[in-house]
Amino acid sequence: MEDHAVHLLFAANRWEAVPKIKELLRSGTTLIVDRYSFSGVAYSAAKPNLSMNWCMQPEVGLPKPDAVLFLQLSQDKIAQRGAFGEERYEQTAFQKQVLLNYHALNSNWKMIDANRSIEDLHEEIKAVVKSIMKETDAPVEELWLKEEEIPNKQKSTKNGILSDMENITEML
Repeated sequence: MEDHAVHLLFAANRWEAVPKIKELLRSGTTLIVDRYSFSGVAYSAAKPNLSMNWCMQPEVGLPKPDAVLFLQLSQDKIAQRGAFGEERYEQTAFQKQVLLNYHALNSNWKMIDANRSIEDLHEEIKAVVKSIMKETDAPVEELWLKEEEIPNKQKSTKNGILSDMENITEML
């Protein structure tokens, strides 16, 4: 399937879930969502024929998360996972582009070092989530409606990736 169509289908799936998301939030339910809009944009925009800005457009107005937890794992550790490379997006060059895209999208995310035991990681995530739950009681905002949430177009390359990323490329 053509890459633009694939991204639009994933975005449509997120939009399809919006009424249920809002209903659950209004009822007091805390939602933890794995691979929401940021992930969709980061992965789609890593493809050569899709720009970051294009990928963001169908996502504008989705419910904005109160927080994003970004689990950082070194490339060495990722490559050690069982069956790494068998899934079509688990290629080192592609994953590096995805990482750059994530960092371009980062808007005050909670960065978590995932280079440790699952138990230690689980405990930190639980503590961070509990803290967020105590702090958050604001109405649900909408994603990417504020100019500061959109990667700076003046610093963008053709793919929408910030060219001023020396500190990020050092991590790769």
